Amino acid sequence: MNINVEAVWSWVSAYSLNIIGAILIFIVGKWLARRISRLLTKLLQKNNVDLTLVSFLSNLTYYTLIVLVMVAAAGRLGINTTSFLTIIGAAGLAVGLALKDSLSNFAAGVMLVLFRPFTIGDVVTAAGITAKVEKITIFNTLFCTPDNQLIIVPNNKIISDIITNINAKDTRRIDLTVGISYSDDMAKTKEILRRLAQEDSRILTDPAPTIAVAELADSSVNLVFRPWVKTTDYWDVRFALTENIKNALDAAGISIPFPQQDVHLFVEKEAASGVM
Repeated sequence: MNINVEAVWSWVSAYSLNIIGAILIFIVGKWLARRISRLLTKLLQKNNVDLTLVSFLSNLTYYTLIVLVMVAAAGRLGINTTSFLTIIGAAGLAVGLALKDSLSNFAAGVMLVLFRPFTIGDVVTAAGITAKVEKITIFNTLFCTPDNQLIIVPNNKIISDIITNINAKDTRRIDLTVGISYSDDMAKTKEILRRLAQEDSRILTDPAPTIAVAELADSSVNLVFRPWVKTTDYWDVRFALTENIKNALDAAGISIPFPQQDVHLFVEKEAASGVM
């Protein structure tokens, strides 16, 4: 096999700068890609972003930059990179269409982690459920219901719905409606409710509980009783108040009426006498 040394040397001489340039582009580009990826990791960790999301974004950034560096190095060697970019673009489009739902969940997961409408341990109402947040991943969120069921909800279902964070505030108001008979004493009922609020140390004095007549209903006079409590005490106080109100009203002789209808029967006099 005869090798034309002069031709080889001529080719090397002509392309040596391009080869060296391509190697330098790859080395420097790889160093920059690793550096940028590490800086991104530190930035995300500093902002307490989920570790799974940190790893995913760092790797995605690194390999995307590596692909761009390789394309740049190939261009330095005189290779037409237009076809590479076209193939990469077409592949990205195909993957995007195939993983449309997954990418939507991923984007929603990024928004949940960055904007933090809730954190792990919060009780929220989202996507039609009310439960405690167990874990937030890049594609879905895990909830634990009060009866200890684990519910996995795609992130795009959460981000596209109204989110109510029940634990966001330190205090919460209990809204109770107390119905009494029209013949009962409203002032006495208010005093009983006021006393119950004072006797329970978990009920806050500021803001003061609201006790007022809200409605004259068909079968009852409805009063609203709205005390404020710490969010952590909400259900315990609500259950206790409901029981205590019933016992206190019974002891005071105040009745809690139930819906009823009065039926009046009219009998025509002639029809009645005909029957006789």
